[in-house]
Amino acid sequence: MTRYIVTLTLDERAYLSSIASKGKHSSQTVLNALILLGCDEGDYQPYRCTNESLSRVLNISMRKIDRVKKRFVFDGLDDALTKRKPDRIYSKKIDGDLEAKLIALSCNEPPEGHVRWTLRLLADKAVELEYIDAISHKSVRQVLKKNELKPWRNESWIIPPGQNSTFIAHMEQVLDVYKRPWDPRHPIICMDESPKQLIGETREPIPCSPGKTAKYDFEYRRCGTCNIFLACEPLAGKRMVKITERRTKQDWARFLQEIAEEYSDADKITLVMDNLNTHAPGSFYETYPPEEAKELWDRFEFVYTPKHGSWLNIAEIELRVLYGQCLNRRIKDINRLRTEVKAWEEYRNNKIARVMWRFTKDDARIKLVRLYPTFEE
Repeated sequence: MTRYIVTLTLDERAYLSSIASKGKHSSQTVLNALILLGCDEGDYQPYRCTNESLSRVLNISMRKIDRVKKRFVFDGLDDALTKRKPDRIYSKKIDGDLEAKLIALSCNEPPEGHVRWTLRLLADKAVELEYIDAISHKSVRQVLKKNELKPWRNESWIIPPGQNSTFIAHMEQVLDVYKRPWDPRHPIICMDESPKQLIGETREPIPCSPGKTAKYDFEYRRCGTCNIFLACEPLAGKRMVKITERRTKQDWARFLQEIAEEYSDADKITLVMDNLNTHAPGSFYETYPPEEAKELWDRFEFVYTPKHGSWLNIAEIELRVLYGQCLNRRIKDINRLRTEVKAWEEYRNNKIARVMWRFTKDDARIKLVRLYPTFEE
């Protein structure tokens, strides 16, 4: 075997020692520096290690030591410290023209019989259109990843129609309400409701063991439905949740009665909610005598979110938190559901979790300008 002799100057030894001691370089660079320091046969080396001893101490092969010494002898110190560049030149299969065609193809409608593009479908279509002789779906994946394209994903939104004066009128009213400062005599309450299906297991789940996840059966048993009423005061970090068996006008009116009792010291309660058919003053008169109904109605100021604008209701944020932290599981009994939701409500109230609404009327007039009517001068 060819023997490569490493001879380091004093400056080179100081440079390699700083690399090995400071720890600011990659592990391979540090390892190569230790190899060169150990194999140095110069005058400034107090002792020299053999390849066998270096291999044993550094836990590397002797071929690795010979490769580093060879790069030092023929290419210099810098090349010896870094990884050798491969000599093989790979031809680029996807050029700019093919990449542009794949992007345009993924942005078009999928072929008939398919709801969306897939990686394999794009690869087959590129070959069918003679863009390239052959290409794998993994190569297509790299093109889409590079350009941040995901044609297989869909997002669902409630999109309001363009230039809708009714929408913007209700939206700006809600945004003005959210700008009001906190006032215990005039609290701002957001209310929303959501159905919940009670689901039971058909078989006992397999509990999780160390290092493994629990296993649940795909099959389930329907145990009926219920309704979740939620009201929150964003600026005070307070919320109320009630579980009912039905979603009727009487249930809604009784829930508002509980809100009025909770805020008995308030002069007027501003209630932000959507335009559900039960959310109307007439529900009071179908639940209570006229005197009580009118008295209860006078306690509230109703502010309705616009149609297709339920995202303006802060109570929807609390509902998403409730589902994510508490209800994202199978619960078959309504009593168990009430117990779990009550515990979640107390936990959130104890944390005083507030919601700071930052979307203002000025922001809406810029970002949602397409909804505003245009005027010709």
